[in-house]
Amino acid sequence: MSLQTFSHPHEPTTRTMSGETEADSVCIWPRMEPFMLGALQVAPSSKLSLHYLRKMAVYVRTRDGCFPILSWQMWRHIACGKLQLAEDLAWLYFETFDLLIGHTPEERLEWAECFSQCSTKSELDQQRNKLSVDTLQFILFLYIQQLNRVSLRNSLIGEEWPSHRTRSPSPSERETKTSSQNKNWDDQAHLSFVHSHLAEILELLVEPGQLSHSGQALRDCQISVEAVRSLGLLLEGSVCHRAVQPVHKLLTKSSLQTQAGYSTLTRSFPLHKLLSCLQSNLTLNPFGITACLRAGKKLAWAQQVEGAMKRAKIARNTHTAPPGSKMVLMSQVFKQTLAKTSERLMGTNIKIHRCSDAFIYLLSPLRSVSVDKCRDSTVVLGPVETSVHIHSCHNVRVVCVAGRVAIGGSSHCTVHALTPTQPLLLPGNTNITLGPYHTYYPTLEDHMASVGLAVVPNAWDCPLLLGTEGLMNTSHNTTSNPDSAFYRLLPPAEFHTLVVPFQMEGDTCEIPGGLPPPYQAAVDEKQKRIHNWQKTVMEARLNKEQRRQFQQLVEIKFHEWLLETGHRQELDSLIPPTIATLKASDTTDTPQDNDTKHIKNGRAVGQSTVAC
Repeated sequence: MSLQTFSHPHEPTTRTMSGETEADSVCIWPRMEPFMLGALQVAPSSKLSLHYLRKMAVYVRTRDGCFPILSWQMWRHIACGKLQLAEDLAWLYFETFDLLIGHTPEERLEWAECFSQCSTKSELDQQRNKLSVDTLQFILFLYIQQLNRVSLRNSLIGEEWPSHRTRSPSPSERETKTSSQNKNWDDQAHLSFVHSHLAEILELLVEPGQLSHSGQALRDCQISVEAVRSLGLLLEGSVCHRAVQPVHKLLTKSSLQTQAGYSTLTRSFPLHKLLSCLQSNLTLNPFGITACLRAGKKLAWAQQVEGAMKRAKIARNTHTAPPGSKMVLMSQVFKQTLAKTSERLMGTNIKIHRCSDAFIYLLSPLRSVSVDKCRDSTVVLGPVETSVHIHSCHNVRVVCVAGRVAIGGSSHCTVHALTPTQPLLLPGNTNITLGPYHTYYPTLEDHMASVGLAVVPNAWDCPLLLGTEGLMNTSHNTTSNPDSAFYRLLPPAEFHTLVVPFQMEGDTCEIPGGLPPPYQAAVDEKQKRIHNWQKTVMEARLNKEQRRQFQQLVEIKFHEWLLETGHRQELDSLIPPTIATLKASDTTDTPQDNDTKHIKNGRAVGQSTVAC
């Protein structure tokens, strides 16, 4: 099945409407990003149920200053005054939605500068009050938080049904539990959710005058084309496999116009006809993860490791997918170092899945990154426009500049981040360490500017702990409360900077924004100790034979340390500095394109094609 064929993977041909051929068919599918990046990966507050969102939909249409644009000030009034949500949680939803929508990099940098100058809460509130969102789209965004709602049985006994697991908090079982809730990348779950909840979604777009006393939509009510336009947040589609269009254009200009009952006179749709039309033409996203795995361009490579062949796989749809739907899937990278910088990676959603004992460098501006079910690995990323989400991982180190960082269901992971938003700690974490961003590569600052990320504000050390009952106070972060999301800030004494071991062209020659003073002081102290050690060696006045014996002893101890810490594997998998060059861009998928050679005992023993 080609990515250009917009067919449901469970059907042999694309659905067609009465009297039309397959070539004339129209397909509508759920957009990927609202579910993948917008739905927080935790069961939503009960205050975001349909009952309360119906009330909100009526309220915003009958109050000044709420419709069609909703400001932060009015949303805070509704969220805190009406829905009884905590202000930080209200801002979390507002901020997450704002990350999704199309701001230019220049706009984001301008906002970052304004926010960085706020020194009091009053100034911060004043700046936030300048932000506003599309009212109906924001209501739909709040509604799709139900994607990760647990079942009734789950809420009663704490398990998905059927399940034979006990409630032991072991890491493996915690991974099983959290993975059952990880629907954000599952396009099958997106389709099922929209199909099952489409009637309720459309009801939220109905004007108050067409609702019953109980707040439900009347059967003969109409939905304006302006309201349907907001549905473009969730749905898009194509006619005859041509260019992707927002759903309201398909419903007003294509062959669906009659089926949907669109009236050019009233510029509206009958609710029941619109619902039927959309449900009958819904199909799986042709650019989603299912299609990418089945028909995306696949790249694979083999690497000899201690006599065992391990095969890592990459699938991508970047050659066919429109902006917002581009993805690269990396899976089962084992005991390898992979490095890539490429225009093909720019603006893509990356999923790094089930990798272990790996070192992965993706040094391009990215749209989003998900690190899922990985172990004992290091991931170094270029600037990520929206979010980096770490899910069900163990002993993974992630280094990133990102719009947001979220961690859930993971243990013994370390995140070095530069981020304008507070890191989000979701349920199921144990022994999470947060540290300051501590590396650079030559084109980093140019990449940051291209996605609108600045060095300030930087909230890496101010996490939000989000549980099933809402935000938790960080004072709960104690060993006496094993149910809390447990983290620590990296002690400066344990801090070391990270060197990206590849040659590249560019102007960045230091960590953007520098290090926080305690960490810079720790680095300076280590440098001082090195200088003192070198001075001591020089003043020892060793003869030639003594120097040779001393050098051998130091090398032995150094190699013992490399083996004990696991750094030997990292060094062995790198190519010599004279060869380790990452090109700034590439044009073809050839085996020589940005390859990395793996070194064993000083010799290159294999190659890995990492073009993607």
